[in-house]
Amino acid sequence: MPEETTGAARTHRLRVVRVIAETADAHSLVLQAPPESAARFTYRPGQFLTLKLPGADGRPAARCYSLASSPHTGEPLKITVKRVAGGHGSHWVCDQVTAGDELEVLPPAGTFTPDSLDRDLLLAAGGSGITPVLSIAKSALAAGQGRVVLLYANRDEASVIFRDELRELTAHHPDRLLVVHWLESLQGLPRAERLAAALAPYADREAYVCGPEPLMDAVEQALRAVGTPGRRIHRERFFSLGGHVFDAPAQAVGADVPAEDCSTAEAEVEVELDGETRTLAWPAATPLLDALLAAGVDAPYSCREGACSACTCRVVAGEVKMLRNDVLDDEDVAEGYVLACQTLPLTDRVAITYS
Repeated sequence: MPEETTGAARTHRLRVVRVIAETADAHSLVLQAPPESAARFTYRPGQFLTLKLPGADGRPAARCYSLASSPHTGEPLKITVKRVAGGHGSHWVCDQVTAGDELEVLPPAGTFTPDSLDRDLLLAAGGSGITPVLSIAKSALAAGQGRVVLLYANRDEASVIFRDELRELTAHHPDRLLVVHWLESLQGLPRAERLAAALAPYADREAYVCGPEPLMDAVEQALRAVGTPGRRIHRERFFSLGGHVFDAPAQAVGADVPAEDCSTAEAEVEVELDGETRTLAWPAATPLLDALLAAGVDAPYSCREGACSACTCRVVAGEVKMLRNDVLDDEDVAEGYVLACQTLPLTDRVAITYS
């Protein structure tokens, strides 16, 4: 099928090859991109897809679902959707989508992905948060040399998504993969003080955490208590996005930026992306992402609302200002990371990198 070229110019049509009932509340969709779009759906372990779904109000709705597949195993694209109480999008996917359907989808995005698959990793997940974590685990085992420990919390045994796949992975990699199940029905809530003892042996590892906010908070508190530096703790966060994320960007989106937010009339930005370096004009009232896209730079992005981190880059020279930031923590910002969709120049020259 051809790529969409109407108002939803950013989306591609993916065919649903198979629907898998993982549990009573979670379905996986195995997806296939058409040949002409296949290159746009290469991805890194831990990334997500944004689906264009019918909203409850009749207008398009955007929902982000992590890829449970691995780019290193030869398996097809697979996302997993768990029903959320009152969640229109998750119920629509689980109730309406069948094999043979086509879905409008944005290319993979997200920064919840390891820099190296050769390091020893600590993974922690709760419920459907296993999805990107499983992608990372499978990738590390298939293409890396490190060892992986996975702590997986659920209400009860019937709620464990990918139970059989995790069992098979453990059987195939007994010396490199340890899966620790935490069932609330047996062990109670995974509180920080109880998690600390289980996680202490792995305090020196890079940690990737995804799941309900209380679980992620508890895991982070436990890791910090046993000495894991904050920079080694990576959390995946999702926010509700507006349907306008599917629209092609305008050539000049900076018109609504208050003049007091700009300290220069026009800057020059040097951008390093995919091994190439370009120098471009950056109008002061235009967010960096829009300036790059207008100049023909294929910069990564998804929500354009400062909520998903897909457009994250790092400032290596000059000064900038972010208008909004819902995902980067203080340590990220201190290291120069910014959200391109929310960033304005404060100096005449700025250099950024996506490496």
